[in-house]
Amino acid sequence: MDLGVLYSGGKDSTLAALLLEEFYDVTLVTAHFDVSDDWEHARETAERMGFAFERLELDPDVAHEAVETMCDDGFPRNGIQQVHLHALEQLAQAEYDAIADGTRRDDRVPTVSRAQAQSLEDRFDVDYIAPLSGFGRTAVDRLVDATLEVTVGPSEEIDRADYEAELRAIIATEDVPGTVEDVFPPHEQTYVTDVVRN
Repeated sequence: MDLGVLYSGGKDSTLAALLLEEFYDVTLVTAHFDVSDDWEHARETAERMGFAFERLELDPDVAHEAVETMCDDGFPRNGIQQVHLHALEQLAQAEYDAIADGTRRDDRVPTVSRAQAQSLEDRFDVDYIAPLSGFGRTAVDRLVDATLEVTVGPSEEIDRADYEAELRAIIATEDVPGTVEDVFPPHEQTYVTDVVRN
């Protein structure tokens, strides 16, 4: 069965793909707004790991709506959530038997509720899988330490292909109320550089 994993090149989506590869033909899919070429970072990691890779271009209007939401709120949570649900819907319409993401049990954002998951499955006749939904951050970090080589650093400095990078770019270059620093609190991100396979 073919499965598309929403893929950023970070530890969570990489671990999700590794957990699912025994059961599915996995393709790593980076959803982006074509604001930057950051998607190439995810492609490089996918190639290193031996996974098929695809890009999924999202509706730019969704990015601008998300930026407006984040600037109005003064924090990124609701905007990131909007983008993630849009990305899952777009992925669900692609030709996969199943779709997945790297959301964890203790994620604050993005999250997918039981009702949202059921809606995706019902509307698009696809299985939605969240293989890390039973894992907390500590458990994920232990698995990552044992299987992945990861670069960790401040969000604005780490090469990766997640929504945040492009949304930051939109805020920085467009006439919106607020700055990147006003919206995004300092935090760390990860970028997978290699996988240790036994």
